[in-house]
Amino acid sequence: MRTLRMLGAAGAAVAFTATGVAGAAAAPSPPPAPKPQITDAEVDTALARLTGFVTDAMRSTGVPGVSVAVVHDDKVVYLKGFGVRRTGESGKVGPDTVFQIASLSKPISSTVVAGTLKDPAEWEHRTELPGFALKDPWVTDHVTTADLFSHRSGLPDHAGDLLEDLGYDQSYILDHLRLEPLAPFRVSYAYTNFGLTAAAEAVARRHGTSWQKLADDTLFKPAGMTRTSTEFSAFANAPDHAATHVKNPDGTWSPRYVRDPDAQAPAGGVSSTATDMARWLRLQLAGGTLDGKRIVPADTLATTHLPQILSQAPTPPLNHTGFYGLGWNVSYDEAGRLRLSHTGAFELGANTNVTMLPLEQLGIVVLTNGAPVGVADAIAQDFFDTAEHGKPTTEWLPLFAELYAQALDTGRSTTDYAHPPAGAKPARADSAYTGTYDNPYYGKLTVTANSSGNGGLTLSLGPKPMRFPLTHYDGDTFSYVTAGENAVGRTGVVFKDGTVRIEYLDATHLGTFTKQ
Repeated sequence: MRTLRMLGAAGAAVAFTATGVAGAAAAPSPPPAPKPQITDAEVDTALARLTGFVTDAMRSTGVPGVSVAVVHDDKVVYLKGFGVRRTGESGKVGPDTVFQIASLSKPISSTVVAGTLKDPAEWEHRTELPGFALKDPWVTDHVTTADLFSHRSGLPDHAGDLLEDLGYDQSYILDHLRLEPLAPFRVSYAYTNFGLTAAAEAVARRHGTSWQKLADDTLFKPAGMTRTSTEFSAFANAPDHAATHVKNPDGTWSPRYVRDPDAQAPAGGVSSTATDMARWLRLQLAGGTLDGKRIVPADTLATTHLPQILSQAPTPPLNHTGFYGLGWNVSYDEAGRLRLSHTGAFELGANTNVTMLPLEQLGIVVLTNGAPVGVADAIAQDFFDTAEHGKPTTEWLPLFAELYAQALDTGRSTTDYAHPPAGAKPARADSAYTGTYDNPYYGKLTVTANSSGNGGLTLSLGPKPMRFPLTHYDGDTFSYVTAGENAVGRTGVVFKDGTVRIEYLDATHLGTFTKQ
């Protein structure tokens, strides 16, 4: 790590020298600033298409409920709910129905932090939180709010999420991030809910309060976002809330799971309504003011919109270079216009999207109560595509559906554990596997023989703990069906020399447990 920092400093010196040598030449003129291109009439055309597209998308996918808000020139020009809050019941979705917004929480949270700062430089404040550290002490001493809000700390992708799935609380998860291996600091992008959560909680602690109260006092109350909260209990107790739904094998949708994201509240725990999100969109597009009142400083908010790190090189189908700002996906279109967006997705039943073109003073937010199949993203993209070109240039729904399907397959085992190989070796006696195993990251694991008389083993893991029946595969290899937000189907469980390794917990080589 020290070598990398030295190389960075040397590179900066070389760049400075080269600039100095070339300084005698006349500097080229900067390109002209981009100008607004979307007319009021073109926005009207997109608005006229919106209702039909939403209803068609719901009909083709079966997603039960959707709520949409569009803001243009500081006015809410569209605000409408569709479908039902819960399948099998009559309650309708309206503009004030409360949805879990998943990772749309991130730009909400960066707005909260921006509202607490007096100067943009304060985004570079070191993250100090009891129990929080990273594997490299130097990185721990230097990692800032901006580093963690832009996912450039070096933590692995989604670090800590599997601990949340197993039932561990925020304190445990943040305390154990120190065991995660690190990629190079500030040059590696990897999306981490709990890195951002640590930064937000550190800001709240610096202000001597909780994250929920900081969000309330800094943003929700001043902006009149009366039905918005960072606490799961507020969502669950709201009379008009949209249950989360997943798709069944027969194509129907059911509210089979409850997703409590309190452990990662700043990153994924916000719940809100289309009405409240429209107020937030207006504040964003107006540079921190709402109804003539300054709520967030313009400069600290503008900093959240700046690219902090490359997040995606140009790849099909959109072929746009992607950056991450502070809680925002940041990109620039062919006309040089800034585009800000974020998607939220709970595999246990929610999909959301916010997209803005600040230069056009135009933004849309889409909330849905179904697991991600592309509906929220397609609605937003189709709206902007129509506003810019008069009609959509792409069939957005199948495109996003395929992208989500591909993402869902990520992390699945290449081994088909449901079908043992021909000639599979038998397992040893149950006593060869039973016992207590320990792991510094995932905690205690126990394997017990079933007492039903039918044989078999059960693996127990997590603070509750969660119980997983083991299915024999081959020799000392078993499997179980994973559960939770990051479930990947069946995963392998391999016993060897007094240890047990769980395949899907081992992506960063932390998934081996030792027998006690």
